[in-house]
Amino acid sequence: MSVRVVMQAKGLQDEVQPGILVFCDDTAVETAVSDALTTLNKQPSSGNKLALYQILSATKSENGSSSVYSIQFSSRRSDCPVTEDKLWSECDYLPSGPKEPRLCSAIVYVTGTDIETKVVECKLDHVIIPERSACLGCPMEIDADSEDLKVPLSVSISKYNSISDSTHLFMFKSVGYATRQVVAGFRYKLSFDMRKSTCPKSEHKDLNELCVPNKDDVEMANCNSTVDVAPWRHEVPEANIECGPGPIMDLQTFTRRRPPGWSPLRNVIDYAEVPSETIVPPPPTTPVKESSEEEDPSKVPPATPTGPFHCPSKPWKVFSPVQPSPVAPTEPAPAVQGALTDLDLLG
Repeated sequence: MSVRVVMQAKGLQDEVQPGILVFCDDTAVETAVSDALTTLNKQPSSGNKLALYQILSATKSENGSSSVYSIQFSSRRSDCPVTEDKLWSECDYLPSGPKEPRLCSAIVYVTGTDIETKVVECKLDHVIIPERSACLGCPMEIDADSEDLKVPLSVSISKYNSISDSTHLFMFKSVGYATRQVVAGFRYKLSFDMRKSTCPKSEHKDLNELCVPNKDDVEMANCNSTVDVAPWRHEVPEANIECGPGPIMDLQTFTRRRPPGWSPLRNVIDYAEVPSETIVPPPPTTPVKESSEEEDPSKVPPATPTGPFHCPSKPWKVFSPVQPSPVAPTEPAPAVQGALTDLDLLG
């Protein structure tokens, strides 16, 4: 199962023009990656910060007065805790970390001297998924594309549209997390986000087929909602909802899909809205040469830039993992004069 850490500062623009390849060691690209890592390191409340390892590929496009950088890079866990007031560039790699760096990608807008990371994501380390026994009456996680979520989502979105100050209705975008619990009915707890539609409240009381995402005014909201449903009591489900501006920031569910009948499936970064030319896959890995002797990783020279665009870049620092200490053979204890031996027990 692919698991990723996702942090999204603001909604990704609908129109990202196809970019052109730029140098991985370009100063602007390095600055954009640094901002992406700084933004990402602000999200978790525990653990260690991520530090750059290599820039794998980069493209640049224009959006009005902004330059848009779509960057793929790799990172390693550093020795600086996230609670420490240090920049990632002031840290060293954690020597006990995984041998392979984690892959990351980011979309960064640069306007003059202003830099804003729109989207940045990195794959997590190996995740241990514990097995749990069934717990009757406990909240159980359900699939984000479950048909059972239609009613709780509809009620939650209607509740938001009835109490929000927005001039337009908001419509469903994606589910981040959902649970269901049996409590004299079903209690749903949802984490989801919405997007501003083209339907003004002055003309539309509820969402309908005429309401589509507003591409000229991209505005998003994220909500946590609790909905109690008991169809056999013929009562209207009631939603308790808390919402905030911007898209969802979910560190547990990383691939979000819409329930059937809502809209096509999409991922967190919504690559369907980004032209394929903009997303550059990492360069192919260099085949490892065969050798009869094992090489010491600490003696392997750092990779040098390859290709016309100096991609991948040189490693930011040399990674020196902790090597296990060889176990010395146990030597027999020296004989003590007058001490008992196994032969003394035979008699």
